Amino acid sequence: MEEPVIEFHLNDRSGTSPYQQLVQQVRHALRLGLLDEGDQLPTVKEVARQVAVNPNTVLKAYRELEHEGLVAARPGVGTFVTRTLADSSLAAHGPLRQDLRRWLAKARLAGLDDESIEALFMTTFRTAAGEDIA
Repeated sequence: MEEPVIEFHLNDRSGTSPYQQLVQQVRHALRLGLLDEGDQLPTVKEVARQVAVNPNTVLKAYRELEHEGLVAARPGVGTFVTRTLADSSLAAHGPLRQDLRRWLAKARLAGLDDESIEALFMTTFRTAAGEDIA
């Protein structure tokens, strides 16, 4: 069997439900070009075992992705990507990723741990997007 093209991870402290985290991770992989049309997602059982959630949680995520037209389930075969979210901006990702890696290195040198880095990024992102921060 092939290696899975996506590996899921759950963050208990994110404030986002496990099923929604799975949906977001597939969307991100589609947007970044990590998943392409025709790629097979890991089985519900594989994901449930990997991230230690109820299989119904994974099923709910896969159903939402199917409802959005991003994947299609083939009974007895698996769940496959039917369209991607990558766009022409994909070429800009490489240089931006390098800049972000440099920024992450500076943040770590300044003594920030992963949770602090994530909080700083998300707060700045939301502020820049014009959202209120509670």
